[in-house]
Amino acid sequence: MSHQSTQPIALAITGASGAPYALRLLECLVQADRQVYLMVSKAAQVVMPMETELSFPSRPAEAEAMLREYLGAAEGQVRVFGREQWTAPVASGSNPPEAMVVCPCSTGTLSAIASGASNNLIERAADVVLKEQRKLILMVRETPFSPIHLENMLKLSRLGVVIMPASPGFYNRPQTVADLVDFMVARVLSHLGIDNPLNRPWGQ
Repeated sequence: MSHQSTQPIALAITGASGAPYALRLLECLVQADRQVYLMVSKAAQVVMPMETELSFPSRPAEAEAMLREYLGAAEGQVRVFGREQWTAPVASGSNPPEAMVVCPCSTGTLSAIASGASNNLIERAADVVLKEQRKLILMVRETPFSPIHLENMLKLSRLGVVIMPASPGFYNRPQTVADLVDFMVARVLSHLGIDNPLNRPWGQ
């Protein structure tokens, strides 16, 4: 059954390797006619052109214009917020998104969320989602995991956070890097309750 919610989905992109996951997820959310509240860390702006064809503008208005053209998004469908834009809807529990995805999620961001640091808008938005008991998905990208990483993930998992390491499967016999990206993006969309054709379900 298709997801009928009209509430926005918050998407945060941090500086871990895995920018293609984020752009593909953003593309799929736009195609599903969902509004997206987008936050991009400073480190992610450095990593983005290293891993994709995009260089992400620093100014939110310029980033929104670029994404409208790149994704074919409607006016206002993708709203980009600055790293310290405390007036953004995601900064307050009075107007939380339906869910938030941090994709990819660096272990630094994981640590900050686990400790409730709220030093920037990404961390504050995650804190809001946690306290308002909305869905939070962290696509953690690191290897190997240290005991500190594992303890932070366990702490958040016990609070209901979905810990989803970027670990694509191979049972669908992927032929390209894009197939591997789609595997993980499909898993995220499934947890958001959004139908997608990216992967054939197990057993079918």
